[in-house]
Amino acid sequence: MSSATSGRSPGTPPPPDPGAALDALAPRLPSPLTEVADERFTRRGVRLLLKRDDLIHPDLVGNKWRKLVPTLRTALRDGRRTLLTFGGAYSNHLRATAAAGRLLGLSTIGVVRGEELAGRPLNESLARCAADGMRLHFVTRAEYRRRNDPEWTDRLRDLFGPFLLIPEGGSNAAAVRGAAGLGRELRGAADVVAVACGTGGTLAGLAAGLADGQRAVGFAVLRGGFLPGEVERLQRAAFGGLRGSWTVEDRFHCGGFARTTPGLESFARDFADRHGLPDLDRVYVAKTLYGLTVLAGEGAFPPGTSVAAVVTG
Repeated sequence: MSSATSGRSPGTPPPPDPGAALDALAPRLPSPLTEVADERFTRRGVRLLLKRDDLIHPDLVGNKWRKLVPTLRTALRDGRRTLLTFGGAYSNHLRATAAAGRLLGLSTIGVVRGEELAGRPLNESLARCAADGMRLHFVTRAEYRRRNDPEWTDRLRDLFGPFLLIPEGGSNAAAVRGAAGLGRELRGAADVVAVACGTGGTLAGLAAGLADGQRAVGFAVLRGGFLPGEVERLQRAAFGGLRGSWTVEDRFHCGGFARTTPGLESFARDFADRHGLPDLDRVYVAKTLYGLTVLAGEGAFPPGTSVAAVVTG
């Protein structure tokens, strides 16, 4: 079976300097942190702050910038010209990877869960991936479950040639270390930091970067109860052990990934209108803010608590 190579052929020009190529994208770091006055929090004596990671870069927003950059740096350094990764039909990770490929001159392949989607009109998310040059490869759900199986991914190399593999959601040890920068930016700024949680990589890094006495809460956007184990696994891979104080809240996924409810829709519109924000992403951000609002109403945060919500875009 074929395998990916990291070298370049004799006579080919050296790869671009990774740092210079990424710096040229002009990320806005640290991302802005703003306080919002929301009476559902203030009447409980709780401060609400928004960590605007959605403003880091117009195409590589939020946790996607923090998680993808370490892998992109490796690809540029080693002359790897093709990236392959995995996602569902509404995956922000696929969109970010496709955009990164366009911006950095890399080829991208997206393995998409749902063979039945092949041949149908693309939804807005997948159409954006295709417009950015990503080759979409639709597989059955049974095949998709093998995405971490080396034998199956070797078959993908036989099909597409050499590539640098990025796991689903971009969550690997390098991504977790990248996400730790989010926690470091928030040291001393809030008692509790909340973030949407899909594959667990951002929560794993965020918690590791926070200071003692701060805690992170991950709001699961999928059903299944698997996230605590994944966060532990990722922290061990990235740091050799568990780091920071964190929990996973799994009451607000609204039935599963990319699913919504009339209540969530109403909340998202109202929150954006109250605070002059763009339309809230329903897959991740709206569920986090809705969950925080419910928890505040339940008295989960003592008076005097400051809570920061990461707006990942």
